[in-house]
Amino acid sequence: MKVNMFDEIRRNKIRSSFIMSFFLVLIGLLGGILGFMYGSWIFGLVISLIIGVVYTIIVFNSGDSMVLKLNRAKEVTKKEYPHLFHTLEGLAIAANIPTPKAYVIEDKALNAFATGKDPKSASIVVTTGLLETMNRQELEGVVAHEMSHVKNYDIRVMMLTAVLVGITVLLSNFLLRSFMYSSGDDKKGNIGIILVLIGLVLAVLTPLFSELIKLAISRKREYMADASAAVLTRYPPGLASALEKIKNSMPLKNANRATAHLYISNPLKKTKGFFATLFSTHPPIEERIRRLKAM
Repeated sequence: MKVNMFDEIRRNKIRSSFIMSFFLVLIGLLGGILGFMYGSWIFGLVISLIIGVVYTIIVFNSGDSMVLKLNRAKEVTKKEYPHLFHTLEGLAIAANIPTPKAYVIEDKALNAFATGKDPKSASIVVTTGLLETMNRQELEGVVAHEMSHVKNYDIRVMMLTAVLVGITVLLSNFLLRSFMYSSGDDKKGNIGIILVLIGLVLAVLTPLFSELIKLAISRKREYMADASAAVLTRYPPGLASALEKIKNSMPLKNANRATAHLYISNPLKKTKGFFATLFSTHPPIEERIRRLKAM
């Protein structure tokens, strides 16, 4: 059965919105229970808000430059890589956004990613291995995928997700420390006991839940970017063919878990099994190829 590209984009936007909403509710619960431990749930919400604002400012102002440095990406010129720039410029016009800056990673692995706060500050990074291996249609498919992350503001969503994960981990640590140093008799009554138990469970499990939610958002956004890339190029087989080659690529030499979710394909060493799938930064590449071929 043929898949409508625009329906695929719409479904993934809805799913991602639900996941992000759940994240915000989780932060509210942690903040409220933390405040309850100190006598006021409002106090907890205010503290979580302050932490969130400060953390967001830091990440949004320096997050993209940190990501580029961490991955050893080097900004390149049109004279060095004319074909890459022509592809970027053409697809940026098709997407109706400013042309992102071009970066290259010296690595034989086949991979790429996008970063930035918004389309005006965006950068698209590709490996030298990808540039040397892909034909014109395949390179267009990969760049269109990353351009879609920029156009759809996935780059901002993933930065926001990193902020939310950081906040939940911080609040969980505060909550655990509060339980450790609490006298145990300063909160009486059934409601207090229930809230304390809920808070304890959340404090222990929230870091795990947060990581799973971040990965779930990343996987949904990859499907959405694939569908958007097909809209931009009007040629889904180009990206499908590129993913076939990327599927058998070697791991990236300087890959790390902190930024693995940004890449078009998992840059880390591939592992198999249930838990590997559960904690995967990307959906199965075979399923992505199948969906593209069905479009």
